[in-house]
Amino acid sequence: MTTTTGRPDNPAPYPKDTETPTVLIQPSRGWASLQLAAVWRFRELLYFLVWRDLKVRYKQTALGMLWMVLQPVVSMVIFSVLFGALLNVPSEGVPYPIFAYTALLPWNYFASSLTRSSTSLVGNAHLITKVYFPRLIIPTSRVLSGLVDFAIAFLVLIGMMFFYRIIPTPAVVFLPAFLLLAVLTALGFSLWLSALNVRFRDVNYLVPFLVQIWMYVTPVIYATTLVPERFRFLLSLNPMTGVVVGFRWALLGSQLGDVQSLGPLFAISVVITLVVLVSGAFFFRTTERTFADIV
Repeated sequence: MTTTTGRPDNPAPYPKDTETPTVLIQPSRGWASLQLAAVWRFRELLYFLVWRDLKVRYKQTALGMLWMVLQPVVSMVIFSVLFGALLNVPSEGVPYPIFAYTALLPWNYFASSLTRSSTSLVGNAHLITKVYFPRLIIPTSRVLSGLVDFAIAFLVLIGMMFFYRIIPTPAVVFLPAFLLLAVLTALGFSLWLSALNVRFRDVNYLVPFLVQIWMYVTPVIYATTLVPERFRFLLSLNPMTGVVVGFRWALLGSQLGDVQSLGPLFAISVVITLVVLVSGAFFFRTTERTFADIV
């Protein structure tokens, strides 16, 4: 019996439906498209990056996922003592602890997402320089992973509302819309900062300082009614104002007794969020071609 090895002289052609497609990867030029379809094709990678972020964040920690609720709870206690008990800051007729915690939930989600996403590209340099995938997935995964922390911390809010015997208002149906606004706001600024951080590492030092100042110009520890009416339009320039005030209105019914008077505040916040998100996405895609060379 004769055994033949190697390639046959006349190999049978492979069927066309089994041929491996050839993908040519070229750097984008000019104002490239966002390529959202490519992001959708790599949605499985997005899922694994979110899962990896959660595992790495709490791996080998003594308290584990308890850190998700410890930060907002401790902040709420400190604010309640300083601003609620000592300074007697008005809380729109609700107990100050729940007044502060309701605002701290969306704010902590935004602040933590912004901090982690701003350094996400540099932290994943080993992936960017070796494997092709839509780079938008990296900062997006950091923003989405923060929703798990938010969901767990939200359970504490439900317990606090039960303790204080506060029933959510019918406006609670709008809560997902305000959460979506927080997600889009975090993503928009994250795209700007993460792309800038590849070239300018000063962003590492800027973001913590920026987040600290940003909290005090957002009505987290005080109500918007403390701001003179002629200056309230300045609050609307901060998109997180609409998120924080919206959360309080949806859950507690406070701060928005006159919905019509604060309607423009939400409209301006939404417009600014969309402008930051769209411009950040195009800036990210335009600078993406240089990530692998600089990072």
